[in-house]
Amino acid sequence: QVHLVESGGGLVQPGGSLRVSCAASGRTGSTYAMGWFRQAPGKEREFVACISKSGGGTFYADSVKGRFTISRDNAKNTLYLQMNSLKPEDTAVYYCAATEIWNWASEESRYSYWGQGTQVTVSS
Repeated sequence: QVHLVESGGGLVQPGGSLRVSCAASGRTGSTYAMGWFRQAPGKEREFVACISKSGGGTFYADSVKGRFTISRDNAKNTLYLQMNSLKPEDTAVYYCAATEIWNWASEESRYSYWGQGTQVTVSS
């Protein structure tokens, strides 16, 4: 089992940058592929980015490609999402998730473990 805790959310102006983190505890290391999802008010949760167990492979939703970067530091058991050129439509609660079955996955159903989320608000 792994416990996930997100941090780093906040209020940022359009065009700004923010980095959110996800600290993992329990059975950690490179055992899990990781992903970021987000849920905006009144909308379903959607895939943002994922990274393979080793960190060598990444995949992004079209809406964030070129603006967001997912990375991981397995020595620190931490997942990151660097968000640049933020837009108001990026406003959402951001969740990290982990799966030990798949090397990487964009489908929400493939993730077994979830954090509690961190709010990101993009507004002037």
